[in-house]
Amino acid sequence: MKFGFIIDNRKCIGCHACTTACKSEHDDPIGVNRTYVKQVEKGVFPDTRRIFSVMRCNHCSDAPCVDICPTEALFIREDGIVDFDNNRCIGCKACMQACPYDALYIDPDTQTAAKCNFCAHRVDVGREPACVSVCPEHAIIAGDMEDPTTEISQLLATQQVTVRKPEKGTNPNLFYIDGDYTSLNPEATDKSGEFLWNSQARGVGHYAKAAEKMMHTNDDVNLLQMSIDNDIEAAYKRKDNENPNYIDVLNGKARRVYDTPDKGILWGWEVAAYVTTKAVAAGAFLIPFLAINLGYEVSDTTKLWSVGISLVFLSLTGLFLVMDLDRPDRFLYVLFRPQWKSWLVKGAYIISVFGLLVTVWGAMTYFEIKIGETILLWVTAFFAVMLAIYTAFLFAQAKGRDFWESPSLPLHMLVHSVMAGIAIFALITLFIDLENWMSILKITLVIALTVNLFTMLTELTITHPSTAAQTVVNMITKGRYKNLFWTVVVFIGNVLPLFLMLVVPSEMMLIVSAVLVLIGIYVTEKIWIEAPQRIPLA
Repeated sequence: MKFGFIIDNRKCIGCHACTTACKSEHDDPIGVNRTYVKQVEKGVFPDTRRIFSVMRCNHCSDAPCVDICPTEALFIREDGIVDFDNNRCIGCKACMQACPYDALYIDPDTQTAAKCNFCAHRVDVGREPACVSVCPEHAIIAGDMEDPTTEISQLLATQQVTVRKPEKGTNPNLFYIDGDYTSLNPEATDKSGEFLWNSQARGVGHYAKAAEKMMHTNDDVNLLQMSIDNDIEAAYKRKDNENPNYIDVLNGKARRVYDTPDKGILWGWEVAAYVTTKAVAAGAFLIPFLAINLGYEVSDTTKLWSVGISLVFLSLTGLFLVMDLDRPDRFLYVLFRPQWKSWLVKGAYIISVFGLLVTVWGAMTYFEIKIGETILLWVTAFFAVMLAIYTAFLFAQAKGRDFWESPSLPLHMLVHSVMAGIAIFALITLFIDLENWMSILKITLVIALTVNLFTMLTELTITHPSTAAQTVVNMITKGRYKNLFWTVVVFIGNVLPLFLMLVVPSEMMLIVSAVLVLIGIYVTEKIWIEAPQRIPLA
């Protein structure tokens, strides 16, 4: 048994009955949808066409949201339905990054992830999903695709069907008859401006969020009239030659006229901060480890500084991780209810083991215990490297964000850890004497900066497998982030420190370079994490 959906676009009239029935069945809050009808206009005026496409979870056979979920809150049932248990969800939003179809959202009431679950509670008692029952045109067909007697099985055998983003390899079980590329591909259309029936940016429907605000007041407000007045006012402010949406209708460019609400940046400054503090924690151990293996003298005082810095920044990493959760009260679920395919779980255990090993090394140093120190150093170094790079594998699990699929991302993060370690020890010279370390710090920083510039060049110039990834590159180098990237990341964070180390490699310039490098690392991570999230998935 394997359940799936067919959306017959030959019949869909865009009535939104499925959206309404779904919200009623599951009592979904205002502003979020398990299913919705996307509308796209195409053609050249007056020969135009409006396309309706029902969007929802694709119930993939190889669901990336299930693989990335750290607590098994998402799971695939034996009948192929991808269901969820909000009692296990920690609100990490990883599933939303992994889903290429933008099918998940965070429920504003429970602060946990939710999506279409095929109305599993209805299916279990032999009923159809609510959207199927309510559709007046029988445009939504659901059933067991492996049973040759079912309507969905017969349609799959006799009709040409389309799926969304087949290149993602998720094997979706939501099929479209007469599916239109401009509707199913989010990059094929631009989002429209705000009009009466399309303003999803303000919630489901034009005045949904305004209605929500008024629910707890006694104000007598005609919300429909308010919406019309707002549209009229906006129309007066625009002239036809300044309205790109009006021009789109004339020149035949397809445009979205009704769409899903924008979920915004899911992983914000907390994630960029945690990646940066994680780099410092790993680098604070890797630099002394490198010095020891190159024959430099490393005092017990320096070792204890290394331990202290690693543990402090490891604690900050954990703090930022917890801060980013929508359900921080459940953060221990990652350790106690793990789903081992998720790199969030693997990362949590890497952090824990590295912290334990560094603590043991610090205790052995303090009590001058030398037995087994060499083995401990190498084992800890392995976990330090894994600590530095595991987030790259987590980002690779986020199949919804093409730019994060870069094979050079592990090197990017490892080099950042080395740079951060050098920078932090350069700053330590303000408190302890590291005169014999100055040469290794300077040389290693020059090498690390050179490799980092090469890595960024590779990530940004290599041929990208999708237009989404290329759009992110253009956004970084030529668009929204260009000033931040070229000024802060390239010049301040890399070129200037490299110049100072090559031309005026004094102790003071090393300290200045250290500050610039740390600024550059954080801003780089902010851009690399934030920019891909601005590409629409649906």
